[in-house]
Formats: sequence, structure tokens, C-alpha cells
Amino acid sequence: MLRPTYEIPPLPLGVELETVEVLRALTQASRALAELKGRAQTIPNQGILIDTLALQEAKASSEIENIVTTQDELFQADLFPEGPQSAAAKEVALYREALRLGHRRLLDTDGLITTSTLIDIFQLLKRRTDGFRRTPGTALTNERTGEIVYVPPQDEASILRHMRDLERFVNDDAAWELDPLIKMAVLHHQFESIHPFPDGNGRIGRILNVLYLTRTGLLDIPILYLSRHIIATKDTYYRRLQAVRDDGDWEDWVVYMLEAVAQTSRTTMDLVSGIGRQMAAVKHRMRDELPKIYSQDLLNNLFRHPYTRIEYVMVDLQVTRQTASRYLDALADGGFVTKHQSGRYNYYVNNNLVRLFVKAAGGR
Repeated sequence: MLRPTYEIPPLPLGVELETVEVLRALTQASRALAELKGRAQTIPNQGILIDTLALQEAKASSEIENIVTTQDELFQADLFPEGPQSAAAKEVALYREALRLGHRRLLDTDGLITTSTLIDIFQLLKRRTDGFRRTPGTALTNERTGEIVYVPPQDEASILRHMRDLERFVNDDAAWELDPLIKMAVLHHQFESIHPFPDGNGRIGRILNVLYLTRTGLLDIPILYLSRHIIATKDTYYRRLQAVRDDGDWEDWVVYMLEAVAQTSRTTMDLVSGIGRQMAAVKHRMRDELPKIYSQDLLNNLFRHPYTRIEYVMVDLQVTRQTASRYLDALADGGFVTKHQSGRYNYYVNNNLVRLFVKAAGGR
């Protein structure tokens, strides 16, 4: 039987985390995150950010697991009854649904993040009916060499014990005198080291990050996703994860995560600002050029659904099919969107918004 190479510590950790380097990084991360929270509040409909940015996180987080798809595939995923066509697009769509599920559970449980919620996220993400690992044999390997770099807990009892400990830690805001951002870094490392599920631990761990930031009030809505930064620094991410296990190097790990929060906050803030500028510009144009059909609800529809269709407008504006079709065709004629056809379906694309997302995703 494989044996763990790292003894997972109980929480809270019995080590000093608030070092000079950590506190310096914490100042930058806290300031950037607070600015993002404020900037997000300027968007009139928060659902726009949740839906569009969650899809971008789903794409980025899946790429870490070598599941790669295009923006076009993703935005088309919701348009048609048959759903996304490629296997990669289906995986990304499931990840977004798992994010949404986690956020709904957070609201429904008065801010609690429970192991049952994580299990439900796993079951949705992986389309399975089981939960935590029950059989031994799991080992994490180096992607390039195949060498075993870490063996997580192997028996079910140990996994359950560690996850109960994690659940207490994540939901007790008073007992542990740690800044929430430092605590998030500890939570993420602990979860990835427990590696409780047969598959999908990386993606579930990244969902846990943003749920925790929302739980603590550092964000109003879950819009900060670290996956893009992790992709850009993937080797450093895995090296520092392992350095804690091998050498107890918590400082470098926490600093890495705080730097990820700061960098991602700034990038997301730029994206949110871009969305806000585009909404303002389209609002003014619609009022001037299409005053008879302008409404805030119609504007919100174009930005909540970068690829929209008649049925979406019918639901969002509570109008007839004929009216929704007339609105979208008028927007297409005015150059606000472009009209496309796929089989027997028409759909309409907010090209400027899509270009903003493509640029943020590095051109993909």
C-alpha cells in the first residue's frame, strides 16, 4: 500500500504565517481586491458579471487540466437544446454549473461551505454519484516525467477526518486569528493535499477559493478566479505546493497565493471596467438610435448573454416572440450585434464584448 509522504497538519497550523514578506504581499492583495469589489458594484446588474466571468473561469480552470475549448464553443453552449458539441465544451459547461451550484448553496446555507456542498459539486462536475475516495492507490505524478511527487491520504477514515477539520476551519471566522486571504491560501493547500475526490480536485479546490472569498465578504459576488494566473505560473504553483510538503515552506506558498489574488484582481478589474464602458456606450447609442426599443433590461440581456437569442429576450423582457425578434433584428441592423444562423436557429452576437473576453483570455 502507498504511504503518504507528507503528514497533513491539523488546522489551524502551528506555524507563524504572518511574516514580513507575507504581510507585504497581503497589503497589495487586500487593496487590489477591495478595488475590484468596488468596481464590480458599478455594474447595474450583478448577474452579468456572475454569468460572463464564471464562464471565463470555467474555461481557464479547465485549461489547467488540459481541457481546451474556444470562446465561440463556450458561448454557443447554452444557445441550443442539444448543448455544447465538443467534449471539452461540455466539461467547461459543467464546471460553470458547478460554480453556480456552489454559489447558490452559499446563499441557501447562510454562508456555510460544507463537505456535502463540495460532494455535490464533485458529482455535478464529474457526472458521478459517489463522493470522497474510498480505495487506496491514488498518487500525484509529475506531468512531464511521470514521477510520483506526492501520495495523499489513502484510507477513507483519514480523508473524512481531514475534511471535517477543514469544514470547521473554513466556517469558523472567529476562532482562528488569520486574515481571510492568508486563510484562503492555507485552505487551498490543505484541500489539495487531502485530495479527497477520485478526480476533479484541482477544479473543486479553485471553486472553494472564490466561495470562501464571497463567504467572508471580501467579495459581494464570486467574480475573482485565480485560474488564469495559475495557468501563467503553473510550474511555480506546483513547485510551491510541493515545497510546503517537502520543506514546510509556507511563507513562499502564501506569498504566491496573495500575489495571485493581487494580479488577478487587477486583471478582473480591467475586464469589469471594460464591460462597464461598453455598457455605457451601447446604452447611449441605443437611446439615440433606437429609442423606441431601448430598455435597461434589453441592455442587460446583451451583456449577460454575449450570444443571445429570441427566447432569452422573451424571458428577460417578458415580451412576445414577435417583439423579441423585432428587437434583435433592429439591433442587428444598427450594428449593435451580428445575426447568425445555425441550422434552424438564429442567434445574435455582441462582438465587442466577445472581443473583450478573447483579449483577456490571451487571444483564444
